[in-house]
Amino acid sequence: MTTSNRDSEQTADIWSSSRVPVEQKTSALQTPWKIITELRRRLTYPYTRLYFALNGVRWGKGWKFYGTPLIQRVGGSKIEIGSRMQWRTWYSSNPLGLTSRSVLATRAPDAEIIIGNEGKFSGTRFCARCSIRLGDRVRIGANTSIVDNDFHPIGIQARIETPAAGLMRPVVIEDDVFVGMNVLILKGTLIGKGSVVGAGSVVSGVFPPNSIIAGNPARVIREID
Repeated sequence: MTTSNRDSEQTADIWSSSRVPVEQKTSALQTPWKIITELRRRLTYPYTRLYFALNGVRWGKGWKFYGTPLIQRVGGSKIEIGSRMQWRTWYSSNPLGLTSRSVLATRAPDAEIIIGNEGKFSGTRFCARCSIRLGDRVRIGANTSIVDNDFHPIGIQARIETPAAGLMRPVVIEDDVFVGMNVLILKGTLIGKGSVVGAGSVVSGVFPPNSIIAGNPARVIREID
């Protein structure tokens, strides 16, 4: 067997094998950025909590914010978040680097953003004109956007006359869903319990529980056993 053939076989073995990494303990000295990030979180905690209060969002039990998201809440609308939530917004708070500040925005007095318990988010952007609802233990990877409206009409004349009159439909993400990085979730989407959304997907439609969803447009790749 030639060296070239042997190298090709070794490369094929690497790509064809799926390995679960063994969790390794690291000391604080090995990850100094984590110490800095935690210190920043503690120092900015009073400001972040005050910012939420001034914007009419009740502070929850066990929250950890690594950076303060942008909040734009129209009067009368609801932004409610459950307990034991972690949210990363600083660029350096996620190893992928966050491309923009996290956002919680409502665009109408009857709009709502409702997030369950034990969620984890990194640079996530929510914009609701009617309703965005997340269940418990939802995990969302870096730089994902979730919107329940088109922002603008499709027709030329409609865009001129009523530029903010885009179509809207509720978004529902059920318990234990994991969403990869750089995903766009559009109006009218329902993602069933326990599903996984692949990185970079553009998601629109109704997806059953325990599905692996990926692509543009996203589709069910397979069921999770």
